[in-house]
Amino acid sequence: MPLCSVKMCQLKQFVSVILLSLFLVMQAEELKSSQPCDFPAIFNFGDSNSDTGCMSAAFYPAILPYGETFFHEAAGRSSDGRLIIDFIANHLGFPHLSAYMDSIGTSFSHGANFAAGSSTIRRQNKTFFDGGSPFTLEIQIAQHNQFKARTGKLDKQANGRNFPRPEDFAKAVYTLDIGQNDIAAALQKVGEEDSEAVITDIVDHFGEQVKNLYNQGARTFWIHNTGPIGCLPVAMPIHNANNHIPVAGYLDQNGCVKVQNDMAKEFNKKLKDIVVKLRTLFPDASFIYVDMFSAKYELISNAKKEGFVDPSKICCGHHEDGNHLYCGNKATINGKEILASSCDDPSSYMSWDGVHYTEAADMWIANRIVNGSFSDPPVPITHSCHYSLA
Repeated sequence: MPLCSVKMCQLKQFVSVILLSLFLVMQAEELKSSQPCDFPAIFNFGDSNSDTGCMSAAFYPAILPYGETFFHEAAGRSSDGRLIIDFIANHLGFPHLSAYMDSIGTSFSHGANFAAGSSTIRRQNKTFFDGGSPFTLEIQIAQHNQFKARTGKLDKQANGRNFPRPEDFAKAVYTLDIGQNDIAAALQKVGEEDSEAVITDIVDHFGEQVKNLYNQGARTFWIHNTGPIGCLPVAMPIHNANNHIPVAGYLDQNGCVKVQNDMAKEFNKKLKDIVVKLRTLFPDASFIYVDMFSAKYELISNAKKEGFVDPSKICCGHHEDGNHLYCGNKATINGKEILASSCDDPSSYMSWDGVHYTEAADMWIANRIVNGSFSDPPVPITHSCHYSLA
């Protein structure tokens, strides 16, 4: 008696072939996702947390002691050395990103940095001279689009290449770290405006600009949320010009201003919602949401354990009797000329100038985020191109 009829045997063979095909497809997908992304370039957008020289090239150049630790000269960064974006670029095998506005001795062969200090997502009614920046996220992305168009035209004429190839733009990773200054602006108008509506408007603007990048061919996005701005030393009462004594519940266990951190958390929540929405709208793209707030707050909470001094202490600057003089500046205070110089050991400080982190703190944070520990989904940046809903 035959083990199976001809039709039954054929059916079993057919099912076996289908299962084997599915197994091979799954294996191929698993192998593909286990391979690091071959990013040819990185394009960054943001504010002073990732500005590698835009504002310094566009307006007044940075001065020492900024840059003293790593570059041993002012290098256009609001730190004593390298920024998180510098460590990310190096982790991906790229040199430090050149600022788009810097035209002297600049190579864009591995991407470009459009980030600019004081920049915001929304347009602000401010100029450079009262703390604003003309380089909003909208302008930065317009600069990127122009850069992409112009380098495309020059591609066939290129002898010695110092800019990306046209095909590199779709394969690149796009990093974004912006929103802190929008929140700071909103905090100044608490009670005058509906904060929730303002934050919704900010993240909606962000989403529209990311769509712009997608329409230009971008497919891999590494998006940072904003950090705990209430933990910046300049936000703390001991450094405020008013030097007021906070009421009970004003500060958290780390001495951070709660209302400012709560605003940052609300922004981050809505930002994550936008990222989830973008994933649905563009299932062929990868959107990685990076929880910078948690990474930075973890460092602040464990400063001593990690070898840093009190997080409220500032390495470069002068603060006395409610007077705060920013890093590198001179002023006459109480009849005495003061130079706001840097501390002896910046590597033991988290805060460089009261607003920006030191190179040592940036390195600590970068080492925690590049492996995906603070990402949604939890994938390292080297594999971030593989996550998509398609």
